[in-house]
Amino acid sequence: MAKLKLSKKSDLDLPKDPIFTPRFGIALLLIALGIGWIAYYYTGVRPNEIGGDFTGPKPVQKLEGWNYLIGFVLLFLGLAVSAHPKTPLGRGRGVVVGMLGCFVIGLIWICVFYIFANDHLDKIWVFNDLGQKNLLVGIGFMAVGFTFATKWE
Repeated sequence: MAKLKLSKKSDLDLPKDPIFTPRFGIALLLIALGIGWIAYYYTGVRPNEIGGDFTGPKPVQKLEGWNYLIGFVLLFLGLAVSAHPKTPLGRGRGVVVGMLGCFVIGLIWICVFYIFANDHLDKIWVFNDLGQKNLLVGIGFMAVGFTFATKWE
C-alpha cells in the first residue's frame, strides 16, 4: 500500500500576514468616504426636482456635479490602495476576488446604463444625474480591476 506524502506547506495553513493593517484601514476609510460622499450629496444636498433649490452646506452646493467626481475618485482610490500586497485583497485569493469584483461591477454598471438609458434612467438614483458619465464610472471600475490584475501571481 502506498503511503501518502504530506507536503511541508499545506493549502489550509493560515497566512502569516496580519489581516488588518494600517494600509487596509486607509483603503476601507477611502471607500467608505467615497460612498458616503455620493450618498450624502444625492440624498441631502442636490435638488430633488429640476430647477429646485439646493439644501445642505454651501461649499458642497457650489461643487454641484463635481461631487460625484470626488466621491468616485475616493472610492476608486480606496480600491486601488486595497490592491497592495500588505492588504487582504492584495494577496492570495483576495486579488482574484477584487479583480473579478471590479470587472463585474463595471460591466453591470455599463449594462444597466445601456438598458435603461432611453426611457427609465431618471428612476435610478445616481445614474439619473450622471447621464453619459456612467460609462466613465463603469470603465473606472474596470480600470481598478486591472490594478488587481497586476498583482495576480
